Amino acid sequence: MTVHNLTVAYRQHPALHHISGSFDPGSLTAIIGPNGAGKSTLLKSLLGLVRIDSGHVDISVPRKRIAYLPQQAEIDRGFPISVMDCVLLGYWQSAGLFGGISKEMAEKADAALHAVGLNGFAERPIGSLSAGQFQRVLFARILLQDAELILLDEPFNAVDAKTTEDLLIIIQTWHTQQRTVIAVLHDNEQVRRYFPQSVLLARRLVAWGDTAHVLTEAHLRLAKNMPEAQDPNAPFCQPGVAA
Repeated sequence: MTVHNLTVAYRQHPALHHISGSFDPGSLTAIIGPNGAGKSTLLKSLLGLVRIDSGHVDISVPRKRIAYLPQQAEIDRGFPISVMDCVLLGYWQSAGLFGGISKEMAEKADAALHAVGLNGFAERPIGSLSAGQFQRVLFARILLQDAELILLDEPFNAVDAKTTEDLLIIIQTWHTQQRTVIAVLHDNEQVRRYFPQSVLLARRLVAWGDTAHVLTEAHLRLAKNMPEAQDPNAPFCQPGVAA
């Protein structure tokens, strides 16, 4: 999957400005940077969820083989649905909205709940769960998707340390299975420990590659000090024109 000279602007102000780079198949990559750096925008650009002003993304993975975990704040937990029904939505791409759930599929869903540490939670309404428990549910749903490409937007935000540790184990398992995993994160030490590849953004690209070469003091200082990383009144973006 390759990003070619990607520019995305909101109200003509740059969210991403001329970003280029590649995610290797089977890689485990963190997208990091200061607040407002365009991290979530890059993730959504890969999925086609935001309008691209210039450049393009080459992606060979079929849409049904892509799993996307948005930020929890973007998910309505008020919908009256049980934990098990929420997990079973992982079959939507293969079974369709009204597709039947076989005994084997139900058994796999139960196994997924077991894998994320939610035994006995199947009938609970999702609205009754803590942030950490709900994130475990969403990871269980991804387990059923059998995705080739997994995109995670701040998967550990507002999640307790034990849940984070357990979910990192699942991510490492996906990596050993040669699935491509891309996650928006904020904890640099966590990235250094668990993510071999990194993309450091500050609306523009600071560095892309091996984490040890990306998360240097010089790169982090540059990202922090880039004016556009902090200035909401940055000059209007001119698509197709690199600054």
